[in-house]
Amino acid sequence: MRIDKQHAPFKLNSMPESKKIMGIDPGTNIMGYAVIKITGNNISVMSLGVIQLQKVDDHYTRLQKIYEKISFQMEAWQPDEMAIEAPFFGKNVQAMLKLGRAQGVAIAAAMMHNISVQEYAPRKIKQAITGNGNANKAQVATMLKQQLKLDTLPKYFDATDALGVALCHYLQSSNPLARLNNKFGRKTGSKKSNNWKAFIEANPDKVK
Repeated sequence: MRIDKQHAPFKLNSMPESKKIMGIDPGTNIMGYAVIKITGNNISVMSLGVIQLQKVDDHYTRLQKIYEKISFQMEAWQPDEMAIEAPFFGKNVQAMLKLGRAQGVAIAAAMMHNISVQEYAPRKIKQAITGNGNANKAQVATMLKQQLKLDTLPKYFDATDALGVALCHYLQSSNPLARLNNKFGRKTGSKKSNNWKAFIEANPDKVK
């Protein structure tokens, strides 16, 4: 698969490079993951899927499954870096806590495999992929299908969300200005949404 520069809403780094990036869309019900490989300006999707946890009733057992499944993907594909969607902040403390734990377990798996981690706010990911920080999941998936020349899209948007996280990380790391902003904690693009109710309505399968 090759990025179509003519229609891409972003500029790719022309410097040759080769690395693998894992993207994670955290969730305690369904967790999305993706692994991409970059060689020059070519991007290959190596792994794309979800971890389904609906049948696991115990929350702590779910965390164990997340660690095991994410570790398996890391050992299988040997990513150099991991990018993960940052959690929202809202009034539903229990839901926030569970989602934060799921994210933390995925980060811990990366640390145990000596893989560097970078977090990205949902709006930043959408902005990087579609040029619109308010894009919905279907729009993100459609843009990824077009840009990465995917034959089909997976059943769950959690998988394409994870793919978007990985591609966002590549685009940010390929942009010197973005790297500088990240280093000094500067914000780019739209402000991060903290509307937890809207997040839950848009992601009913994220938290249980």
